[in-house]
Amino acid sequence: MSVSTRGVSTLATLGLIAMTAVWGSTFVLIKDVVGRMPVADFLAVRFLIAATVMLVLFARPVWRLDRRQLQRGLLLGLIYGCGQLLQTWGLSLIAPSVSGFATGMYVVFTPILALLLLGQRMAGIVWLAVALSTLGLGLLSLNGVSVDLGVWLTLASAALYALHIVLLGQWSRKGEAFGLSAVQMVAIAVVCVLATLPHGPVLPPDSHAWFAILYMALIAGAGAMLMQTWAQSHLPAARAAIVMTTEPVFAAGFAVLLGSDVLSWRMLVGGGLILVAMYLVELMPVKGEVVAVPAEAVHHEV
Repeated sequence: MSVSTRGVSTLATLGLIAMTAVWGSTFVLIKDVVGRMPVADFLAVRFLIAATVMLVLFARPVWRLDRRQLQRGLLLGLIYGCGQLLQTWGLSLIAPSVSGFATGMYVVFTPILALLLLGQRMAGIVWLAVALSTLGLGLLSLNGVSVDLGVWLTLASAALYALHIVLLGQWSRKGEAFGLSAVQMVAIAVVCVLATLPHGPVLPPDSHAWFAILYMALIAGAGAMLMQTWAQSHLPAARAAIVMTTEPVFAAGFAVLLGSDVLSWRMLVGGGLILVAMYLVELMPVKGEVVAVPAEAVHHEV
């Protein structure tokens, strides 16, 4: 692996970490908004705004996509949109902490699907990282749980997210992130609008709800999809999934900072295990790899 390739890989990882930090910041906002408007309507308005903005900004990159990439983008958006609906419906039936753990199980499903669908064999260190991430998610999220309908719905959403990660990693091409992200967002918006039928989406009730939805549409929606699509053109699917399990770490951190939760040993140990897992797959050199670096680059940024 060349120095430039390693540098791009590190940038892609940092981009995914930034994206999951944004996702982690939305839990409090989502909890407030869905308490005052229907879930499907919230998602429909959010992704309609995101899709409109992305089409306006990236009309030319969308136009440059060939028919196959357009079809792939629509399929990816369909998968992701269905995952969003299942996850949010599941969340209405179970505790947010349990939802966080069940959603994070995409870290387990991703390498399994990559193996089954694409024949991609994972190194032992990847499976170790998967195990550490799962244990970390459990410590962060669970304190006794029964498996009911809400859990099954959320696990189904995690499987769809894993499928999205695997296919996006396979289909995302360098230089097409803008166009492919916009097409995905349009498909997500269509799925969510269809879920509001027959009445159609209800608009946010007040300015605070509008602010939250705009943040989630533009930053946590359009911006995050763009970052994920670009990053996954440079990272293997299993590695991306493990990096993205930092989301509950950030969610717990924001909960503590905002005073809605208290720092505990479970947060520290669970978050630490997830960070160790990410370190294993991303920052440890591959066995036998020799990377020539200038003397001034010996200290690398994480």
